[in-house]
Amino acid sequence: MPLSYSDVFNLRHEREHDEEIAAGDLVRMGENHFPHYAVIAVQGDKAWVRNVTSGEDCLAKVDRCRKIPQAVARAA
Repeated sequence: MPLSYSDVFNLRHEREHDEEIAAGDLVRMGENHFPHYAVIAVQGDKAWVRNVTSGEDCLAKVDRCRKIPQAVARAA
């Protein structure tokens, strides 16, 4: 069975705490600090997000989205 990068390096992408993710939030994925994503919409366990640097849209699992504190967002 092939192993993923996450399996080899034992990376956790899901949040370990509850956090409300809503349209308008600025988030990052997993433990990554960049890129930042703007949340466009949330439906069930999926979020439509837009990369704030490239403008590319994608769907992401809500439990992998982590809010970026406003002070950090302004500094970036």
